[in-house]
Amino acid sequence: MPQKLQGQKIAILAADGVERIELEEPRGALIGAGARTEVLSINPDKIEARESDLNVAGTVAVDRLVSETSVDEFDALVLPGGTVNPDKLRMDPDAVGFVKAFVATGKPVAAICHGPWTLVEADVVRGRRMTSWPSIRTDLRNAGAEVVNEKVVVDGQFTTSRSPADLPAFCAAIVEQFAEARHAVPR
Repeated sequence: MPQKLQGQKIAILAADGVERIELEEPRGALIGAGARTEVLSINPDKIEARESDLNVAGTVAVDRLVSETSVDEFDALVLPGGTVNPDKLRMDPDAVGFVKAFVATGKPVAAICHGPWTLVEADVVRGRRMTSWPSIRTDLRNAGAEVVNEKVVVDGQFTTSRSPADLPAFCAAIVEQFAEARHAVPR
């Protein structure tokens, strides 16, 4: 695979309850394209992962607390889903502040499944075209987003997707979007 993301550093923001496949598959695609990734969290050391929201799926190592990082350190941001994960993130002021500040930079942000919940809490979806897991589409609409039911939606700096079933399309889209954005965002 071409190293389209060589030299890029991508933040993956997650908490306990993250849907394991929605963290691991995008991270694998990004690393495969040459990026370095860091898992940021509100929890130190490790987070509990899930499969289909209900089944325990081990743990994921945390590289750093989100409160100890700066948006300037990263070229893009990924928000994986799982019902519990974004619910915890949207209740944490450091996580919400990081997401809001990241969006303000204009750098690319990708969210899958329930991941857009944190974007709603950061109040950054108004006027954006997005998709998500069906149960949070009303939240996106109420926050001012135009919601569609498509595998992947790219709108400016945002790339969103519906579910683990859409991961192949989501992973391909974020590699492309992150590579294109590298040339658009001053470094």
